[in-house]
Amino acid sequence: MEMLLSTKGITICLFFFVLSLAAAIEIPLSVSQLPTITEQSHTQVAYPFDEDFTIKCEARGNPHPTFNWTKDGKPFDLLSDPRIVTSNNSGTFVIQNRGIINNFQGKYRCFASNVLGTAMSEEIELIVPSVPKFPKEKIEPLDVEHGDSVILHCNPPKGIPPLHIYWMNIDLQHIPQDERVSMSLKGDLYFANVEENDSRSDYCCFAAFPRLRTIVQKMPMTLKVSRLKHANDSGSPNAAVTKANFIKERKPKLLIPPESAGSSSSVTVIKGGVLLLECIAEGLPTPHLSWVKVTGNMPKDEPETENFGKILKIDQVSAADEGTYQCMASNPMGRAKHEFHVHVEEPPQWLKKPEGGVYSVGTNLVLLCEAIGNPEPSIQWKLNGMPIDSRTFRGRISTREISLTNLQLQDSAVFQCEATNKHGTILASANVNVLNIAPLILTSDGENYATVVGYSAFLHCDIFASPAADVRWTKDDSIEPLSTFRYELNKNGTLEIKDTKKEDSGSYACWAANSVGKRAITANLDIRDATKLVVTPKNPRVLKSHSILLKCQAEYDSHLKHSFKLSWRKDGDELPVNSTEGGRMILDRDTLFISSVLLEDQGVYTCVGSTSLDSATAESRLIVLDVPDPPEDLQLSENQNRSVRLSWRAGSSHNSPVNESIIEFEENRWEPGRWQELTRIPGDDTTALLSLAPYVNYQFRVVSVNAVGRSQPSKPSLRYSTPPAAPDKNPENIRVEASEPNEMVMKWEPLKPVERNGPGLEYKVSWRQRGVRTDWNEETVKKHSLTVRNTPTFVPYEIKVQAVNNLGSGPEPNVTIGYSGEDFPDAAPSGVSVDVVNSTLVKVFWLGIPRDRVRGHLRGYKVSWWKTKSMLDGKRHHPEKHFLTFVGDRNYGMIPGLDPFSEFRLTVLAYNSRGDGPESSPVVFETPEGVPEQPRFLRILNFDKDSVTLSWGLPRKANGHLTGYILQYQIINETHEVGPVSEVSVTNRSTLSWRLSGLSPSTKYKFYVKACTAKGCGKPVTEEGLTVAQGTYAGIYDGISTQGWFIGLMCAIALLTLLLLTICFVRRNKGGKYSVKEKEDLHPDPEAQSIKDEIFGEYSDSDEKPLKGSLQSLNGDIKATESADSLVDYGEGEHGMFNEDGSFIGAYSGSKEKGSVESTGSSTATFPLHA
Repeated sequence: MEMLLSTKGITICLFFFVLSLAAAIEIPLSVSQLPTITEQSHTQVAYPFDEDFTIKCEARGNPHPTFNWTKDGKPFDLLSDPRIVTSNNSGTFVIQNRGIINNFQGKYRCFASNVLGTAMSEEIELIVPSVPKFPKEKIEPLDVEHGDSVILHCNPPKGIPPLHIYWMNIDLQHIPQDERVSMSLKGDLYFANVEENDSRSDYCCFAAFPRLRTIVQKMPMTLKVSRLKHANDSGSPNAAVTKANFIKERKPKLLIPPESAGSSSSVTVIKGGVLLLECIAEGLPTPHLSWVKVTGNMPKDEPETENFGKILKIDQVSAADEGTYQCMASNPMGRAKHEFHVHVEEPPQWLKKPEGGVYSVGTNLVLLCEAIGNPEPSIQWKLNGMPIDSRTFRGRISTREISLTNLQLQDSAVFQCEATNKHGTILASANVNVLNIAPLILTSDGENYATVVGYSAFLHCDIFASPAADVRWTKDDSIEPLSTFRYELNKNGTLEIKDTKKEDSGSYACWAANSVGKRAITANLDIRDATKLVVTPKNPRVLKSHSILLKCQAEYDSHLKHSFKLSWRKDGDELPVNSTEGGRMILDRDTLFISSVLLEDQGVYTCVGSTSLDSATAESRLIVLDVPDPPEDLQLSENQNRSVRLSWRAGSSHNSPVNESIIEFEENRWEPGRWQELTRIPGDDTTALLSLAPYVNYQFRVVSVNAVGRSQPSKPSLRYSTPPAAPDKNPENIRVEASEPNEMVMKWEPLKPVERNGPGLEYKVSWRQRGVRTDWNEETVKKHSLTVRNTPTFVPYEIKVQAVNNLGSGPEPNVTIGYSGEDFPDAAPSGVSVDVVNSTLVKVFWLGIPRDRVRGHLRGYKVSWWKTKSMLDGKRHHPEKHFLTFVGDRNYGMIPGLDPFSEFRLTVLAYNSRGDGPESSPVVFETPEGVPEQPRFLRILNFDKDSVTLSWGLPRKANGHLTGYILQYQIINETHEVGPVSEVSVTNRSTLSWRLSGLSPSTKYKFYVKACTAKGCGKPVTEEGLTVAQGTYAGIYDGISTQGWFIGLMCAIALLTLLLLTICFVRRNKGGKYSVKEKEDLHPDPEAQSIKDEIFGEYSDSDEKPLKGSLQSLNGDIKATESADSLVDYGEGEHGMFNEDGSFIGAYSGSKEKGSVESTGSSTATFPLHA
């Protein structure tokens, strides 16, 4: 329960709160009561380096108790020594360390008394240790002979345990210990037999007292070991030692316990303590110690021994360890033994302690006191710290019981029971308070409680009363006690309301009454809405290395807003608020983001929301998907010549079931180290019968596949070799490739290495001319080709290829038809004619050559043409041939891209795989007039306020006799809006300039000029310009044109303009974009759409020359004649074919004609149609 501090003291009732009930209610301090010891010291050591020593004794009672002390059973006056400092209303005192404090050593007891009785503490022993010191003494050297037994005594001084003893030399090096040399529990150093190397003058015993922070050293001792006097006659030292040993050899003799103790002794150990039994023996050779338990079994299979087997140690001694133990020292000369009779005793322990309490007048009292121990403890009863005199005590008293009847107020007292044996004393006190008071309600009046719907509410009403009070609860204005199954009244007066509802809110009253009086308090209860959580997404499945965002949506009561907290847990462990895993996990209030998800991120993520009244959780299980782990433990079984069974153990599927297993193999004869797929096994099977090829040394591996992907390959299996066999198949893809006219080259795909089936693979090739009765020609080769010479030109042959190895031949091969070498065609097409379609396109017809004149596989026909002269000026042209290829056996083709109004010559030839045949006789044809190309340039010579003078060049190609020019112009602005188009027709073909008048001042215009023939008009050239503002031009000219600075400025502007034009020209040649293009994009030509509708795209006789004008006229002519020719009518040029949309993407042969079209800055402008 969480206590919230407020004016009225609001107490919040927490979920699952359970109040533990005491056997007797603690008496409020406001009620008269006996003293009770609440705190006391226990055994204490007064270390000399401490400044003071505190002995505590605190007690409560009403009236407050006074304190008295005894020391060693006698009264001890705290004021008797000025070194003792006391405190008011306390029994605790402090002893100041001013040097000698030995007189304070003893056993103290504290007594706390008031008018009702006396309470007594347990004994407090204060130990004042003396500073341990070794006595100053002179230790005589020990002279012994080789093989004798020696004891070096330490005799450490007394001090506070624990005591640690060490034997070292003067350089603080430990004396080596073993089965021959060892230290006893008392600290003496025992030699079972001495050797010469034991001689030294610095045997030092060190005694360490950790609690006193003290280490003391005994004076060094000298040990001299000499040889036997009668053994010195031997010439060899080793022989002397051996002889001495022989003389000194003796059976073991126990030094601990000494022989004076007899053959057995008794040992007493306290239950729960440590049992240490020690046996140390002397003898030569060195005796070996062993232990047995004579009665019963050892507490362990192998008893724990220390000090080279000389100490038997048993921890946590119990009654089962009691019995007789025997130690035996043995060597080849004999043995010695001793028995220990172990008795397990224990200090007193309570079976039943007397319990006090609050009693009402007239009731009866029974106090019980029982203790066990070994020896059996004695029991003594005391009353208020003093032994009870049975003669004056009005009740009954026995060893284990005290009883009183008809208790009265004056019977209040402290009863003490003390149990004692030789191992200690225990004390139990029982306060008997006889009271007769009205109920006291210890819970504050007007407490406010709150809980959430569905939880339990606890309304407290802690009561103290004697006699016991009757308690009942009511709600609101009702006087009837609450009694339904949801209400439960606990023994301490608390009302528990189970499975609360909103209607449980209200005011409650607690009533307490006994024979002396009655009391009541009120309490208020509020019911809040429960906290609810939802985590989304629910149980997501995420690929490894991907990311996931978990969001916790919460609903809680608005009154609990300030106490609401959210946290996250993974598999029950809370995740820290700060970023974890190097920033992979980021907690941000109600979200949990995990980037680069790992397999170990899988688990249950819990969102925990808590308020001051309740808590709620919501879970989402994150499932991480990954490729499977590699299969393991590959095994081979069912071994056959052509098969073997492969089995494996699947690795973890990582939440995505395995749907396929890929079995791969590697063989080390043909392609060592190269893994190849052998087969695939669907589903999650872990075994497969593999079909194998002969003469292969296999090893296998397996790859598991799930929906995420492939696992890493497994480790390879053991190798498995199959025996050789004859080939199972013959070569495939048998063919005859192009060669010389009188030879035939037969080729085929060689067998794969795993298809050879054995050593010595060769190919038996058989062939004969088709349709001729003759025997098969045969030849065996190792490579996968064979050349046969002196064959007729292009005749069919039957061909067979069979695989053969050292173990036999493959199956009967199939017959394949192939042709011998080809030669050039020896005839030209006849009947060549030309049908002119339009000014740039003609259709050619011819008659194919006979089949026997092809002398090979007919690949197609080639049409070549060249321009002989222009019909416009009659000028002859140097012949530059172009050609198109028409694939297949056909008799016509379309020739596009011709110059209009020109004379051409044309030939046709047939070709096969060998090459071209002879050309046909040339055919002469002429193309009609076409539309002109755009004029070379358009310039604005002079701008006035309402007129402009335009100048233009001749068209690049006239394509016919010019009939004149069309001028068009329209107003434009910087937006997409344009004005209507005005048009002027110039019928004099010699006119190359024109003055337009009637223009608006200060207005931007776009001008178009295009040339025309009888066939039509070509593309326009464009320019833009701005008319001068009214009255401005003349004024400027008259005022400043004669000034020197103006002339200089105009020269600078002219130079700058020339520089900019140069840069633009360079950029254009490099394919850059500049402002003209941007302007044209902003103001599109009205005729743009019609030009885009042309069927033929760009077509040129080189990679640089687009013949857009000719293609436009060609398009118009085709529409006019409604030509139905498809794209197959157009042949293949030197660099390409037509696209599917009819645009010609290749180029025909020949170089660029002099004076051909070159693109200029404004040549790409579009032309308006709504003139």
